[in-house]
Formats: sequence, C-alpha cells, structure tokens
Amino acid sequence: MNLFFSSHKIEAGCDEAGRGCLAGPVVAAAVILDKNNPISGLNDSKQLSPKKRQTLLPIIKQNALAYAVAFIYPERIDEVNILNASFEAMHKAIDKLQEKPELLLIDGNRFVPYPNIEHHCIVKGDAKFQSIAAASILAKEARDEYMKKIDLEFPQYEWKKNMGYPTKSHKSALYTYGATKYHRKTFKY
Repeated sequence: MNLFFSSHKIEAGCDEAGRGCLAGPVVAAAVILDKNNPISGLNDSKQLSPKKRQTLLPIIKQNALAYAVAFIYPERIDEVNILNASFEAMHKAIDKLQEKPELLLIDGNRFVPYPNIEHHCIVKGDAKFQSIAAASILAKEARDEYMKKIDLEFPQYEWKKNMGYPTKSHKSALYTYGATKYHRKTFKY
C-alpha cells in the first residue's frame, strides 16, 4: 500500500459505505493523515475483520490531522439517486474537515469535483492509499453503528447482522413486513 499520493500537498482520502444497501444512509468519510506518522495495518475496510476495524478506529482518530464523517439518509438518496448521494456525502465530509486539503483522493472511478480542490479518482483506492483506507474504515464503522441502533427499532430485518445489505433474510423480511422509513424507496427489493 502506498502511504501518500503527493509528497508536498495536504491530501484527504475519501470513501463511502452503504451504497449497495436497501436500508439506511450512505456514509462518507474524509481523512487527512500525518505523513510523518503512518498507521500500520490499514486496508480496505471490506478486507478487515470487524475486530481489526474497531482496533484501528481510535488509532485513526488519534493520529489523523483531520477527519470527518457525513450521512445522507434514504429520503435524499431517493431524491438524487445513490451515486449522487455518495458524492454529496463525500462533499459534506470534506466541508467538515478542520484542515483544508489541497488534494482529494477519491475511492472509485467517478466524482463530482469539489470547488477549488484538485482530485484523483482511484479504483480500489482503499487498498492502495492509507488515507482512503482510513476513510473507508471510518465510514464503515460509523454506518455499522447507526444500523445497529436502528436494528433495535426493527429487529425483524436483522440489520445488526446484514447492515442493510440485500441478504436473503433481509429481502424475506421486506416481503413479510414491507418497507420501513429507513428503506430506500427507489431501490428494487
């Protein structure tokens, strides 16, 4: 894994979690890491066990120069579509950073440019650059925490296990009980 894209620019890695889910928000994170203090063990959140992500979470928060997380909820996802909602979540996370980045590293192949900041889209960037990997962990953990909370309200959908993804049991619960206020109405069940 590369530590950084640029040796001289303040760069923020951005990633999202929850794009392919039937329920819950899409969550994005933006992270600026300290180039003099790399974090070992970072990787794409999907490649890490929940225990490893939870171990890395406080390390990222303690060692990052800046980080932010943003949520876009189902009503807005249904209004603008999931791709645009993902970009909107990333923009909101970048807006919330305490330090202004000079370069954005975006996980994936598309992005709506953020005003006045250069960006690079990097396919599988969360497995290639530390800042994107850190963002993927923050986004995934924040989203999982949210899904566990709303699972208490609607346990029949098993969100604490499936996190809103279209598993067999989640789809079965949808057929049995119908959609909740947390479901994305424009998604095919």
